[in-house]
Amino acid sequence: MLYREYGLTGKKVSLLGFGGMRFGSIDDHDECVRMMLAAAEGGVNYFDTAPGYFETKSESVFGKGFAELKKRNLPFYSATKTFSVSEGAVRKEIEAQLKRLGLQTIDFYHIWCINSLDDWKERKKSGVLEAFRKLKDEGLIRHICVSNHLIKDEIKELLLEGVFEGVLFGYSIYNFRTRQAAFDAIREKNLGAVVMNPLGGGIITQHPERFSFLQRPGESIVTASLRFLWDHPDINVTLVGFENVKQVQEALAAMEGYQPRSAGELEEVKAGVYASQEGICTGCGYCIGDKAGSICPQNIPIPKFMDAYNQKILSRPGKKDPIGERLQWHWSLNRSIAGKCIACGLCEKACTQHIDIIERLKEIAG
Repeated sequence: MLYREYGLTGKKVSLLGFGGMRFGSIDDHDECVRMMLAAAEGGVNYFDTAPGYFETKSESVFGKGFAELKKRNLPFYSATKTFSVSEGAVRKEIEAQLKRLGLQTIDFYHIWCINSLDDWKERKKSGVLEAFRKLKDEGLIRHICVSNHLIKDEIKELLLEGVFEGVLFGYSIYNFRTRQAAFDAIREKNLGAVVMNPLGGGIITQHPERFSFLQRPGESIVTASLRFLWDHPDINVTLVGFENVKQVQEALAAMEGYQPRSAGELEEVKAGVYASQEGICTGCGYCIGDKAGSICPQNIPIPKFMDAYNQKILSRPGKKDPIGERLQWHWSLNRSIAGKCIACGLCEKACTQHIDIIERLKEIAG
């Protein structure tokens, strides 16, 4: 297992992390604990969960798993999250979490799922940072972190505030262009960086032919996708949401014989996206402009809606409303916002992939 320094915390975390949101049989606690043990015995020491995963059941399973890790003297770091904002609500949440996890302290505690800068400003105004700082002063948490779905300069602006020690965000070959700005802030502030959804929420494994350019001789698409992320020196942990022991073993096997690409080779792989993503929005953001002003006169967050439309193109056949699911759970957007489009065409002129943005917005809005 490879380990990297998590920002300025002094902690060395495993490059492969265990995500607790995809257990195949959450009510089979023995099986879930076996998965955690298999990961820890393979060198994984970063375990991430949240109160919303399986309605707190994931945290409860983690508590049983952590108890076994302690018995076997297997080292681990704990990470979880909260949507709560006020001091009273945050304290009530963490007291319940510590009980479920069987811990006295949570190592990496995240302000959970920031979806916009306005969302962040409202949470700050409501006192979430003061609440987290008190928890840290009292020793209930060790590090203040944030989880978010922001893109481009928004994610950079959030991280440059200088209030966080680490960040969690989605990153894969499927959407890497939307989060490149994050790494500028991560380097500037020396933040710990954990990435989730390394397989694009299953998109990559469902369409391996689109992403075959990732693969080197002898690599499966899963191995290639993970190694692409490990090639990024600014990423400390790559979280994988495991369903069973076999998947844990597959991810651990990807670490064996891993040889990092050079910076030049990594850029060549990124360039391969253009050849493989015909009709797929890569989130470059040219359709919305830059800090100087938005191209869209209606200020529609077009990349987020196009990302949701990607789900329709790439999701497995028969999946119910992949667009709506993505908008609700990933972006917290109402699809009716897409109906604000006045079909001016400015976004399509700027689109580097010549996507029919107007038609897609109409379809999304219904």
